[in-house]
Amino acid sequence: MSMKKYTAEAIGTFWLTLGGCGSAVIAAGLPNVGIGYLGVSLAFGLTVVTMAYAIGHISGCHLNPAVTVGLAAGGRFPANQILPYIIAQVIGGVVGGAILYVIATGKAGFDVSSGFASNGYGAHSPGQYSLLACLVAEFVLTAVFLFVIMGATHGKAPAGFAPLAIGLGLTLIHLISIDVTNTSVNPARSTGVAVFVGGWALQQLWLFWLAPIAGGIAGGVTYRWLSSEPRGEIVGSVPAE
Repeated sequence: MSMKKYTAEAIGTFWLTLGGCGSAVIAAGLPNVGIGYLGVSLAFGLTVVTMAYAIGHISGCHLNPAVTVGLAAGGRFPANQILPYIIAQVIGGVVGGAILYVIATGKAGFDVSSGFASNGYGAHSPGQYSLLACLVAEFVLTAVFLFVIMGATHGKAPAGFAPLAIGLGLTLIHLISIDVTNTSVNPARSTGVAVFVGGWALQQLWLFWLAPIAGGIAGGVTYRWLSSEPRGEIVGSVPAE
C-alpha cells in the first residue's frame, strides 16, 4: 500500500507542475488570447482540485513537501512517512518539468534561461522584489495555506468540499504572489523546473525550500493549537495500510 501512496503523490505532483507551470510557460503570454496571471492562478488551483478528488483517498494528496511537513507538525501525518513522501513529490515535480521542457522546446526560439516558471528573488523576481519580501511572502502564504488545509479537512468541516476550498486557496495565493516570487509555496514544484534552468534558479532554490517548509510548520502548529480535534478527511489523511 505504501508504494501506491508514493506513486499517487508522484503522479499528483507531476500534474501540478505540468499543469501549473505549463500554463505559465505555454499559455500565459500568448498575444490577444494569453491567460495571464489570472489564468495561471486558476491552473494551479485546478490541478489541486482535480488531483484531490482523484488521489485524496489513496495518499491524502499532499503534492507538496511543505504540506507534508506542515500536516505532520499539525498532528495529521506520521513523521516516519515525511521523507518518502517528499522524495516521491520531488520525483513527480522533476518529471513534470521534464515533460514541459520537451514540449516547450518544440517551439523555435524558446529560451529556457528566460525563466521557465522558476521562482526567484531580487533580479529574478517578476516584480524585482527583495529577498526579504520574497521570504516573508512565501512563509506567510504557505502558513495560511496549511491553515486552510487543516480547517477544510477537519472532521467537522462540510464533507466533500475540502478540494474546492484548498484549490481556491492556492488560486488566491497565486493571485497575490506571482509578481513577487512567481509563487512557489511548494518546494517540489520549484525544484521541478529549476533543474532545467540551472544557474540562478538553482542558486536561489534554497529560499523556496526554507520559507515554505517553515511556513507550513507554522500553519500546522497554529491550527493544531486552535482546533481540539486534529483529524483529516481528504487532503492530509492517510488511508490505513
